[in-house]
Amino acid sequence: MATAIQRSDQLLYTPKEAAAVLRFGRSTVYELMAAGALKYIKRGRSRRIKRCDLEAFVDSLEPQLN
Repeated sequence: MATAIQRSDQLLYTPKEAAAVLRFGRSTVYELMAAGALKYIKRGRSRRIKRCDLEAFVDSLEPQLN
């Protein structure tokens, strides 16, 4: 039985939560943030990623053509 992925009402994601949403490793999300490919907000020692920035990152991905 297939399950539908529901859109979350969550506005901000921790890097760990963003990794789960993107289905990437947590360290990959930190690398993307450090490279400037994924925007984030820093408050003190905490980093949060806006839902719209996650969506913009996904929209910017190019499909692989073999």
